[in-house]
Amino acid sequence: MYFPGIEAFLAIVRTESMSKAAEWLHLSQATVSYRLKTLEQEMGGILVERKKGASKIALTPKGENFFSIAERWEALSRETQILQAGGSPLSLAISAAESISHFVLPPLYRRLSAYDPPMRLQIRTQHTQEAFDSIERREMDVAFVVREIVSPSVNVKPFYAEEMVVLRLAAQERKAGGLVEREELAAEHEVYINWNKEFQFRHDQWWDPLCPSRVHLDTAGLITTFLRDPWQWTIVPASVGAHLIQLGDFVLQKLSEPLPPRICYQVTHKFPNQALQEPLSIMNDYLQEVCGVF
Repeated sequence: MYFPGIEAFLAIVRTESMSKAAEWLHLSQATVSYRLKTLEQEMGGILVERKKGASKIALTPKGENFFSIAERWEALSRETQILQAGGSPLSLAISAAESISHFVLPPLYRRLSAYDPPMRLQIRTQHTQEAFDSIERREMDVAFVVREIVSPSVNVKPFYAEEMVVLRLAAQERKAGGLVEREELAAEHEVYINWNKEFQFRHDQWWDPLCPSRVHLDTAGLITTFLRDPWQWTIVPASVGAHLIQLGDFVLQKLSEPLPPRICYQVTHKFPNQALQEPLSIMNDYLQEVCGVF
């Protein structure tokens, strides 16, 4: 099988563009087109439709059927390269959302780094879409994300759920773990992070979206920078709150009417490399110890 053609075909499908595939592979567009045409000759049929003026490529029925086969060829090629390089048989590339990587997974990271024989770890912080793309391209072996994206190339399953809690500056009348009525929390004093679509939907039902907070963040690491006024408040996953109360004079409380819990998801490729079976199994055993059974 003509592997350069398979590589070009997969790049075209994933970028939905011949020109973008060429940029991704650091080749000329003519070279990518030649490799695809050579593959199609070997396969005995057209895999990718070429339509002038179309913004995105489209697969023929034969191309759609060949896609999963091409991915398996790619997986075997990567396994072969690892074997030829003589690298460690235990290697794991982990992608994770910032709030999961920093506040949920450190115990898992510590266990993996202490594993004997040593395991080569690569850890990358990525947004959900980036993480899915990395799994599809096999740049990363497993991802931990905060929302699902439908993809024919990956498996997605929930691995962790945690309640959403209120974080505020400590005060004499504020008891840790106490209940808070949402009427006590004024929208203009919120330090706001959109944790997921379920959170935002309920949030906008309870607090007027036309009276937005003065502070909107996309990272939990900045919360303590802005949470300086007794009237200010924020809603965070319990794992984030447990970490932040160690960094200042804060208190965690619960809403009298709870928000939906935050669900975290584990993402892997549908056709993982054979070499990944052992490190993924080790990781999943540790993950169950750290996060429990979902």
